[in-house]
Amino acid sequence: MEFGWSTEQRMIQDLARTFAAREIRPVAAQYDHEAQFPRAIYDQARALGLLNLTIPVSFGGAGLGALELALVTEQLGWGCTGIASALGINALVGDALLVGGSPAQQATYLGRLVAGELGCYAVTEPGAGSDVAAMTTRARRDGDTYVLDGSKIWISNAPEAAFAIIFARTDPAAGHRGLSAFVVERDTPGLEIGGALGKLGQKAAPAAPIHLTACAVPARARLGAEGDGFRIAMAVFDRSRPMVAALATGLLARCLDESLTYAKTRQTMGRPILEHQAVGHKIAAMGQRLAAARLLTYQAAWLLDTGARNTLQAAYAKAFAADSAMWAATEAIQVFGGMGYSTEYPVEKLFRDAKVLQIYEGTSEIQHNIMIRELAR
Repeated sequence: MEFGWSTEQRMIQDLARTFAAREIRPVAAQYDHEAQFPRAIYDQARALGLLNLTIPVSFGGAGLGALELALVTEQLGWGCTGIASALGINALVGDALLVGGSPAQQATYLGRLVAGELGCYAVTEPGAGSDVAAMTTRARRDGDTYVLDGSKIWISNAPEAAFAIIFARTDPAAGHRGLSAFVVERDTPGLEIGGALGKLGQKAAPAAPIHLTACAVPARARLGAEGDGFRIAMAVFDRSRPMVAALATGLLARCLDESLTYAKTRQTMGRPILEHQAVGHKIAAMGQRLAAARLLTYQAAWLLDTGARNTLQAAYAKAFAADSAMWAATEAIQVFGGMGYSTEYPVEKLFRDAKVLQIYEGTSEIQHNIMIRELAR
C-alpha cells in the first residue's frame, strides 16, 4: 500500500470535501430535524459524479474502486453521517448486483441506479440481525416463480426505493446454505413498505420495515444460484464495511475539528481550555485515533481493490472506526461541557449519529468474532 494519492484520487477527495462543506454541513441539522431523505443533495451529488463510483463504466458508472469510495464517503460523512449514509445505500445495492447478478440483471438494475433510482438492501429481520443465517423470510419455488413471505426491518432507504434486494430462505433444512437473494420491484403485489421508523440519529437516512405476503417474483429475479444468498451477503459485507468505516472516520474527523475550534476559543481560568491538559489530551487522542482509523479503512479498501481477501482488515477497520467515532463524540460533548448538550452546537448530533455505526453492517461484537475466526485460520 502506497502512502500517497493519484491526481484523480486527490481531485475526487477535494470535490467531496468542498461539496460536504458547502452543500451538506449547512443543512445537516435541518434534515436531521425533519427526518427526510435528502433528495436535492442526492441529485446534486449524482450530477457531480460523487455517486455510483464503483459501478463499472460499461454500466454508466465511474468504474472506480473501494478506495475512491472510502475517500469520498469519509468527506461526506464529515459533513453529515446521516446524509452520507442515505447517499451510500445504492453502493450496497450495487455491490449485491456486482457479486451475484447476471449480466442481464446488472445491465438493468445498475443502469437504473446510475439513472437516479434508489434501491434498498433487505437482510435484517426482527429476529435476525447479526445472525444472518437465522432469517425466517421464506421463498417457496412454484414453477417459474418464487413466493416470498416474511418481514424485514430497519431497511435503509426503503421508503424511497424503486426496488429491493431481498434475502430469503429457499431451503429451510440447509442452514446458511439455504438462503437466496432476489431483486423485487417496489410495486410487486404482496410487497408492502411500512412507515419510516423513529431513530436516535442518522435521521436523514429513513429506515422502514418491509412486509412480504404471498409476494410472487419470477425465477429470473433470483441473484445467482439457489442457495447463494449467504455467500453474496458475506461478500457484500467485505465491500460495505470499509465504506461504513469511512463514514465513521468522517464523523471522527468532524469531532476533532469541532472540539479543536471550540477549545481554542472557550476560556476558563484566564486561558483557552485547549491549554488545560485534561482537555488537550482528549483532543490529542482524537487525532491519534483518527489517523489509525484512516489507515485501517484505507487498507481494507485497498486490499479489496487488489483482489485480495480483506475480511479481517474490513472487520478491524469497521470496529475500530465505529468504536472510535462513538468515543470521540462522547469526548467532544465533554470538551464542550454544558454547551455540548445543547442543540445549538453540532456535537450532540454527532453523538446521536455515531451510535448506530457500532450496530449496522455487523455490530462491533460481531466484528470481534470475525477477527478471532480469521486470526485462528
